[in-house]
Amino acid sequence: MAEKASERFRTPLSRARGMGAARHGVGHFITERVSGIALIPLSLWGVFAGLELAASDFDGATLWLTEPLNAVLLGLLLIAALIHLQAAVQVVIEDYIHRFTTKSALVILNLFVCVLSGALGIFSILKVALTGAF
Repeated sequence: MAEKASERFRTPLSRARGMGAARHGVGHFITERVSGIALIPLSLWGVFAGLELAASDFDGATLWLTEPLNAVLLGLLLIAALIHLQAAVQVVIEDYIHRFTTKSALVILNLFVCVLSGALGIFSILKVALTGAF
């Protein structure tokens, strides 16, 4: 198919304009915004809970965590924070690391560290909440 005369003289940037976004970053954008919004009330609750726990001893903290609402909110805070962290760190890695192999290894490491941290945190919360002992 022959090119139009006006298309021959356009720069690559001029040809690319108007084609819209590549749709690559939409998932990261939504993940960061939703987790950020979820972190607002959860963080406020976490600050007040931390201030309350600072005045108690180990047994008081264990008793506090055996309450279902506290255990669920603490788990939600942990999950939302790790999802937000994973998405934010991945964007930083993708923006500032240019070698493909290094970038891929760091993105995978970031995901594994966040998933492992979440699993250990949820396990610890459940263990204390369900058994009342650490």
